[in-house]
Amino acid sequence: MAIKALWAGRQLSVRPYQDGDEVAVLDLVAADRLPGQPPTTLAMLAEALAGRSPIDGGWWAELEAPVTEVICDETSTVLGAVSYATRRSDGAGFILWLHCREDQVLTEALITRAIDQLGQRTVHAFEFASALTLGLEGLPASHRPATRRALEATGFTGRDLWRYMRADLPVTGLPHAAHCTITGCQDPPGKRLEVREGGEVLAEATIGLPAAGIGVLWWIGVTPAARGRGLGLALLGSALDLLNGLGAGEAILFVDDDAPADPDPERDRTAANSLYDRASFTEVDRLHSFTRHP
Repeated sequence: MAIKALWAGRQLSVRPYQDGDEVAVLDLVAADRLPGQPPTTLAMLAEALAGRSPIDGGWWAELEAPVTEVICDETSTVLGAVSYATRRSDGAGFILWLHCREDQVLTEALITRAIDQLGQRTVHAFEFASALTLGLEGLPASHRPATRRALEATGFTGRDLWRYMRADLPVTGLPHAAHCTITGCQDPPGKRLEVREGGEVLAEATIGLPAAGIGVLWWIGVTPAARGRGLGLALLGSALDLLNGLGAGEAILFVDDDAPADPDPERDRTAANSLYDRASFTEVDRLHSFTRHP
C-alpha cells in the first residue's frame, strides 16, 4: 500500500512483515540499542512478533495478536518497522514498538499508519516492555528524539515515568548485608535476596539472571521500621556482587520516580536515587510513555 510520504525523493509503501525481513528489522533495532541493553536476537524478535515478553508478560497476554508492518522504498528496501495491537478488555490500541533509525519522515509515517489502522480509539505508545529489550518500559526520550517529536506531532501526550540507569561491575567499596539469604525466583527468572531479623523480612532485593553479560536489579526495598540502618546500601552491595558472580559485567535498573511534588512517602524515590548514585550508577535516559485520545 502506498502512503502519502516521500523519503529522499522516493515513494514509500507499507506492507506486512514477512519471512525474510528478520535481518533488516534486527539492524533497525540495533541502531536504537541503548547502553546496558543486550543485542536483540532472532529469538527475541520472534517473541515480540508473537506478542509475548518475559517482562510485563501479563499485559501482553491481554492483547490481541499484534500486527507488524514494514515501510519500504520503491526498491523494496526495508526502512522501518512498527508493531501495534488492541486490548480485548477495553478496545484500547497500543503502538508496541517502532524502529526506523530515528528518521523523522519515516517515524511520522509509521505512527500515522498505526493510528489509521487502529481507528477511533484511545491509543497508548511504548506502554510496556517488549521482548526486543531487557525491560525498557517506555521510550528512551533523549536517545529517540525523532520518535518523541513524531508522537507529539500526531496528538500524543507523554508521561515521564522511569529513570533508566547502568553501572559497570564489579562496584567496589560497598558494604554487604549480613545474614542475607538467597533463593531462586521465577517471575522474573533470577534470585531473591532477603535480610531477616526475628523471622521478619527487613530488606529484600530481586535480580535477573544475566543476559549477554548484563544483569538487572529489578527491585530493592527496606521496610519503613528498618530504614536508617544502612540495610539498603548493604543489600545493594550484596546484590551487585551476586550479579557479578553470575557472570554480569554491568548492571541496569529502573527507578519509577514519577511521583508528584507532594508524594505519598512510600512513593518517594529520593533515598533510592541517592543509593544508586553512591553505587556508581549513572542515568542513561528517561523512559516516557504516551497516550492519544480520539
